[in-house]
Amino acid sequence: MKRVLLSLTVMIMLSVGHFKAAAAELDCTVEINSDQVANASAETFSSLRELIAEYMNNTAFTSAKYAPVEKIECKLFFTITQYNDNTMSGTLQIQSNRPVFGSSYTSPVINFKDNDISFSYTPGGRIIHTSGTVESDLAALLDFYAYLIIGLDSDTFAPKGGDTMYEAASQIVQLARNTGEKGWRAIDDQRNRAALLAAITEGPASEIRDIMYTYHRQGLDAMSISADKGRAAITGTFQTLDKIAKAAPMSVVLSVFRDTKLDEITNIYSQGTRDERKSVYDTLAAVYPTETRRLESIKE
Repeated sequence: MKRVLLSLTVMIMLSVGHFKAAAAELDCTVEINSDQVANASAETFSSLRELIAEYMNNTAFTSAKYAPVEKIECKLFFTITQYNDNTMSGTLQIQSNRPVFGSSYTSPVINFKDNDISFSYTPGGRIIHTSGTVESDLAALLDFYAYLIIGLDSDTFAPKGGDTMYEAASQIVQLARNTGEKGWRAIDDQRNRAALLAAITEGPASEIRDIMYTYHRQGLDAMSISADKGRAAITGTFQTLDKIAKAAPMSVVLSVFRDTKLDEITNIYSQGTRDERKSVYDTLAAVYPTETRRLESIKE
């Protein structure tokens, strides 16, 4: 599933119906928690939620044609802790899923919390999506995560399928780091959004992309035909995960994989053989030594 970045300028207006993209890729749910903010009305955050949802769901980030049933299911959960002088700050939880062949099950692809977001917002404003420039800090943030979500999803369907999306996300990082906003410089924090992109695309941790393809396409998608064969493919990915842990033990991809996949993995191996379950437990316990109690269910 190779998708090509479409260079275009798209203006998303606040009013519903002003723009409707023909090939939008995302089916995005947006939630905003503003309980910690006392100096803004509920209407302010309601209009912001509608604006972000319309932008994410109506913008065509690529030239690929997505049917409604093919859109990538994802969620953005904002927790706003401060709102001063039209600037909001807080955290953002990003999640996405992809369907598994031959089943009604959807598998989590990413579960990542961005602990330091900040953007300007004036009620009644708009978000402009452009190629080759950063129109606003909110547009940069949303575009970055849109490309990351699409890139990771593409990696689960084809080897290195997300290349073009990561290139687009990298361009946003390069442009946004000049704004001085936090989160756009990997050297500032090993677990911020820029560090996550760098880990996925550079160095030993980039082998997570091979894991994503094998785990989903050769593993989960194959289980409807042969559960044993699909599970064996998934088991093989843990050796690569162990390799990443030894080469880059502090890499953010390890914690993201843990938060995204560990619960699913424990369910997958509930049907495995005793030897298989023990092998998986031993490997994952070495990668995640603080999660041994959680992993115990694999070998039970």
